[in-house]
Amino acid sequence: MSAHGKEPPVGTYAVDTRTGMVGLVMGHEGPYIQLRPVGGGREWDCAPETVRAATTTERLRAATAYENARSRGEVP
Repeated sequence: MSAHGKEPPVGTYAVDTRTGMVGLVMGHEGPYIQLRPVGGGREWDCAPETVRAATTTERLRAATAYENARSRGEVP
């Protein structure tokens, strides 16, 4: 269970409270929730108690940061 008692559904955005990173929920594998960074990249595992649903502001901030980095040529 997440910090709020419910695992976020696959396809929604969540925050890893250990790092503050926003990711797309890709799945639930064993005791972990798998998140992928906004814009793609390598998935990482989070314990359910360290994950919470991302707010709209957090999701948009992460997407904007990715697009800005992409426009500067910092990400493929």
